[in-house]
Amino acid sequence: MSSTDAVWVRGVNGIQMHHVTDLQDAGRFLGNAAMALRSAHVRTGSDRYSGLAAELRSLVERVRELEDEARSNMHDLHANDPERFLRCRDGHEPWPGEIPAGFIPRHTCRDECLYHDREVLEAIMQCTCGRPPCQACEIGGKL
Repeated sequence: MSSTDAVWVRGVNGIQMHHVTDLQDAGRFLGNAAMALRSAHVRTGSDRYSGLAAELRSLVERVRELEDEARSNMHDLHANDPERFLRCRDGHEPWPGEIPAGFIPRHTCRDECLYHDREVLEAIMQCTCGRPPCQACEIGGKL
């Protein structure tokens, strides 16, 4: 992958996604591709498709192992350093094992307050209104 390649990063309101999510996506996408190739084999009888499907199933297993390892690391961080876990989850620093060079804090400027915007009454103590400006926008000079 070159430095000019675009990478799609899934954003979720309120949290910085851990790379375990990317591995989950990879596993799903590979699993879907394997299933489609098995269907092509059933329709055509061509062993070319079943061979590729078997290769993809092997890749799915390898990706699942990586996913399990990443999830375990995330749970260990939560158990052993809950304050750092919160900083990573809130997008103030990269997750351990992710590249820190060039890290930009997660954009929080469009986050919604669960209490005021979503009317979740139990979230009154977690109100996010009145927070300081988004750090990512400050770094990018968008303020």
